[in-house]
Amino acid sequence: MNRNEGAASELLEFASYRAIRYLTEISNRAVEPSTEAVERLSALEGPLPEEPSDPAEVIRVLDEIGSPATMATAGPRFFGFVVGGAMPVTVAANWLAAAWDQNAPVSLLSPIGTVCERIALGWLIDLLGLPRGTWGGLVTGATAANFTGLAAARQAILQGQGWDVAAKGIFGAPAPRVVVGEEAHVSVLLALRTLGFGHEGLIRVPADGQGRMRLDALPDLDSKTIVCIQAGNVNSGAFDPAQEICRRAHEAGAWVHVDGAFGLWAATTPERNHLTAGMAEADSWSLDAHKWLNVPYDCGIALCREPKFLAAAMSLDPAAYIDEYTGDQEPHDFTLEMSRRARGLEVWAALRTLGRSGLAELIERTCRHAQVFSRRLADAGFEILNDVVLNQVLVSFGADDQTRRVIARVQEEGTCWVSGTKWHGRQAMRISISSWATTSRDVDRSIEAILRVAG
Repeated sequence: MNRNEGAASELLEFASYRAIRYLTEISNRAVEPSTEAVERLSALEGPLPEEPSDPAEVIRVLDEIGSPATMATAGPRFFGFVVGGAMPVTVAANWLAAAWDQNAPVSLLSPIGTVCERIALGWLIDLLGLPRGTWGGLVTGATAANFTGLAAARQAILQGQGWDVAAKGIFGAPAPRVVVGEEAHVSVLLALRTLGFGHEGLIRVPADGQGRMRLDALPDLDSKTIVCIQAGNVNSGAFDPAQEICRRAHEAGAWVHVDGAFGLWAATTPERNHLTAGMAEADSWSLDAHKWLNVPYDCGIALCREPKFLAAAMSLDPAAYIDEYTGDQEPHDFTLEMSRRARGLEVWAALRTLGRSGLAELIERTCRHAQVFSRRLADAGFEILNDVVLNQVLVSFGADDQTRRVIARVQEEGTCWVSGTKWHGRQAMRISISSWATTSRDVDRSIEAILRVAG
């Protein structure tokens, strides 16, 4: 080993030691960083150094200043948003992929990256019970996945009207109709806006008391319509009535896109898959792997029943310098990015480690945790505002101001971290349980802290 190789090895071992120490200690610290820790981040500022710095010193400063200023989303008691942790095997796969320095748009650049992505996508399609022939790609997250699926929808709908959007763009194109639920997630609205479907032109369907699209308010559909439905309302966890919506849509020749960022994972567990009834009959789907699959950021999944529309929307004629090196089903044919990290390695590692039963158990366990939160907070006299069918719990502690105060005090107390939300005009505490690391003891500790603060 030459001198440079030795120095690199020592540096990586040094960083690994600090990363492992961080993960080992994370369950013993407050979830939210202290004000002092955040203020200390100013030590990272200053002018760019004129001369090189010692790499080990750079890592030491980054760890000592940065680690205390992190939100402990990798720990077991972060319940603020629908955010999973990162399972150890996925962190290890991420480290290995970073060491390999893989760029995975085409198999030439990363045979291992593209093979793992292909295998993982096949496993996912099988796990979710999606139709034969479905395909897609790995993207940055649910917003990008929604954009990707809806780009395929736009391609298909306009192509059906005799318009080639890839060649002609949207200027002068027949105007598609876009139907969304009143409770559609902002990532869907952002994806639609980016694709040229402004919010004023959307047809919004009223929601019921759990945030589901009301079938009696669904407009007449036709072959110019894209319908966006939801698997897992971000507040209540409820599912739109997919079976009937898909039936009506396909009778009319419309396209159905599913925003399934976290809720679609329920299809993989026998105890919850009834919630996703009809979702497999849609035309495109989006998921987050860094939610319930618990892989590191960033990783979303975009899937399409007829991938020819996805390829038409996303692929370009290859540049001359890579034309002769591309094969069939290359990742860049189905996603927006050319330069892209090898996300498939972490997804493959997670699925290979968990297996079908392990993934189902992880999802079911976190749903049981949500039911414990709901039951014990209700027993203490507080109002649960949603039907707890998944991993989401909405709690009111009385008047809106009081609920806000409880949320703020729980966050400051540090045992766990919960977020606030508005639900049908009322302030609510939102508890989301998605992490592989959360145990029954973590749930008990968190409930005790909430009750102590609320009392």
